[in-house]
Amino acid sequence: MKKALLAVSFGTSFPDTRRETIESIEKDLQKAFPGRDFAHAWSSGFLRRKVKEREGIAIDSPAEALRHLAEEGYEDVLVANMHLMNGEENDALRKALLQVKDRFSRMTLARPLLAEDRDIVALAQVLAEAFSFAAEKELVALMGHGSEFPMENPYRKLQAALEQIVPGRFCVGTVEFEPGFEPVLQAAKAKRPAKIWLAPLMVVAGDHAVNDMAGEAEDSWNSRLKAEGFCTECLLQGLGQIAGVRKLYCEHAQEAKVL
Repeated sequence: MKKALLAVSFGTSFPDTRRETIESIEKDLQKAFPGRDFAHAWSSGFLRRKVKEREGIAIDSPAEALRHLAEEGYEDVLVANMHLMNGEENDALRKALLQVKDRFSRMTLARPLLAEDRDIVALAQVLAEAFSFAAEKELVALMGHGSEFPMENPYRKLQAALEQIVPGRFCVGTVEFEPGFEPVLQAAKAKRPAKIWLAPLMVVAGDHAVNDMAGEAEDSWNSRLKAEGFCTECLLQGLGQIAGVRKLYCEHAQEAKVL
């Protein structure tokens, strides 16, 4: 039986962070599953088109990648889910897989990074270690993208988990939706840290990290905090650059469930 490993990420139009994050996760996944042939896909149509126009690189959508795998005679496909949480893109991925699963003898799908409460705790532990260089009087502000959820907000859950592990050291905000920027500003005013480290809570350090977080515009997080008198330092490092995060993605793939 021919077996394949299909790694699905949102994608990015920033080549440097792509190599350091998405491709790094993909390499670790290939090492974790040496008995499977590798393929990858991006869920964002906008980013696929953008990279095709700018770099001439054609990247499959999940549906296209699965069609190619079926045509090549693969019967067992493990889909490694590189999304961050259960949001719109993840729902679209699941629907695309369900539409074609009958073309394969077996199809399994890994959960995204923050699918369950145990995942949130695991990521909090990884982040606490990854940012342990920050001094006690400093603050780490993490910028998530944000999304609408029918359940309790995972960003708030991550904040609570971090607070349990390293009290007063982290604050979690988002570009869009809840909780937004306000928790970051409140934490900064309450702690009056010697320095605020700004880092993206995203797989890649792409447009949001470069512009909404570290940009020079008045409404960027960096500018708003500086305007309040805080000393800041921006880390343009996506989650995919953290070895512990890549390990979590591999573990989720190993626990993939049959569709």
